[in-house]
Order: sequence, then C-alpha cells, then structure tokens
Amino acid sequence: MRLLILGGTRFLSHATAAAALARGHDVVCAARGESGSVPDGAMLVAVDRDRGLGPLTGERFDAVVDVARMNLPWVRDALTSIDARHWTFVSSVSVYADDGSLLAPLEEADPTDPEGYGAVKVASENAVRATHPDALIVRAGLICGPGDLSDRFGYWAARFARGGRAVVPDVPDQPVRIVDVRDLAAWIVRCAENGTGGTYDGVGPATTLGAMFDEIAAAVGAPDLERVPVPADTLVAAGIEPWMGPRSLPLWLPSDSLGVVSRDPGPAAAAGLTCRPIADTARSALAHEQALGMDRERRAGLSAADERELLSRARV
Repeated sequence: MRLLILGGTRFLSHATAAAALARGHDVVCAARGESGSVPDGAMLVAVDRDRGLGPLTGERFDAVVDVARMNLPWVRDALTSIDARHWTFVSSVSVYADDGSLLAPLEEADPTDPEGYGAVKVASENAVRATHPDALIVRAGLICGPGDLSDRFGYWAARFARGGRAVVPDVPDQPVRIVDVRDLAAWIVRCAENGTGGTYDGVGPATTLGAMFDEIAAAVGAPDLERVPVPADTLVAAGIEPWMGPRSLPLWLPSDSLGVVSRDPGPAAAAGLTCRPIADTARSALAHEQALGMDRERRAGLSAADERELLSRARV
C-alpha cells in the first residue's frame, strides 16, 4: 500500500508512519520537517500547507491520513489536490458539546477557544465526507504514550515515580478514556488496509480516574508514594485548573464537563481498535518524561512548590 501521511514528524502522525512501515507499506510524509524527523524508511516531501501541497498535487495514493488540527483550508486543499482510494481524517471528541450533541461547524475560530477547536473539526469532518463518503473519521480522545507533548498523562507517571505525598483530585469515580498512541496508529493503518470507513470515537476502554491512578502507581510508583485526595471545591478555591495547562491537575474535570471522557469505546473496539494495559502506557510515558527531563518546565501539572502550598491549604 502506498500511504500518504499529512504530517509524520510528531506524535500520532509519526506513530502512524512507523506502524505502516512495520507492516511493509510504502510511506510518504508531507510536512515542513521542522518539528522533527520522519521514521527511518519513510520519504519526507517538504511542504508548507499554507502554500499548498506542491509536488504532491495530482498524485495518486492508496490511502491518505490527515491529522490537520484546526485548519479547514488545509483539509479542503488536500481533498482537491490528492487522489486516494481510502481517506482517514483524525478529528477529536472535542466535536461534542457537554450534552453529547455535535457542535455547530465553524470555518475558523480562535485557536485558544476549546469549543472553537471542536467546531472547526466538525466543519473539517463535513468537508471530508463530502468528497469521500466512505472515509474513516477518527474522533480521538486523550492520546497518551511516547511522544506526547501535552504533559497530561505523563504528569501522573512522572509524579508517582517521584514518590512522596502526591495530590490527586478526590473524584475516584470520574470516568476516563485514554488510548495509547501506538494502538491508535496501528488501528488507523489496519483500517486503511481494509478500507474501513465510518465515524468512530477513538478512545480506550472505560475506566475511572481512581482505577487509572491505581494502574499507574502499580507500574511506576515509588515505594514511598502516598496519594493525597483533595476535594474538588478545595482545588477550585486554590485556583487549580482542571484537565490541562499550568498549575493544573491533569485529567480532572468539573462534574458538568465529563462528556469528553465518557464516550463509548464499544464501536471502535468492534471495528478492531485494541488497547494495551494502562501500565504499559505508564512505563512508556515515564521513559519519555525521563528523556525530556523530569525537572523541566511542564505544560500541565503542579510544580513542587504549588503542591506543597496546596497540601498546606488543604491541611492534609
């Protein structure tokens, strides 16, 4: 299979290229090449999607995988420039409102607006289906594992490995869905091979925050690790952010915003998405954290000083 990946240098697109190469496919990656390298064996075609796909225009591929984050013009340009038997567009569970309905599509939005991100993804999905009615639309959930740049899941692997008293949100029954990047990538490649189409939530098995913490702690936790649950109202009063970002407790969400972590994994599993144990993802995430530097400035989580202040405030 001749496969074009629009990307290929970072995280999911890089993992998809690697998975395709491992299965013996001819892989072409279209990217600027400034965010990293493509896997050994893949061909990089340097393009700036703001200026079009250049030498790839008019090319024929067996399959295309597009991971465009928040850019409808990029998606439309690829659809009109490239001919392919099978098309995959990686969307996001952010297309859903908290009540589970789809957001109204937007052609462009403020990139800092989470709802805007989801709304542009909806518009991009619609553009893909208009050209490729049998396309595979993958509404990805929280993707974890090696190469993750968000620091969300990785924060917990690193924090538990450091040991001592670790603040955790006191919401052990909160639903969580994670998927290892390697598992999602392998499934995308298999779907391209098989011509699988349709729209799926690309999420892992149903679990809870407490159960996830148990598995991470068992896999990578230090012997002296003590998880200290802090009530949600105390976290809010202390200005701790949910989900992601500086001074946050990643993956914790307010009780009225659980839609993105409550999607049904059943349809994707029935279509062949298989997921490794969380413990395996935790070990890989910790190795990635260690390679980046455990004491680096993070995109998500609490600093040691923030955590001490919170423990003092909570008197726990």
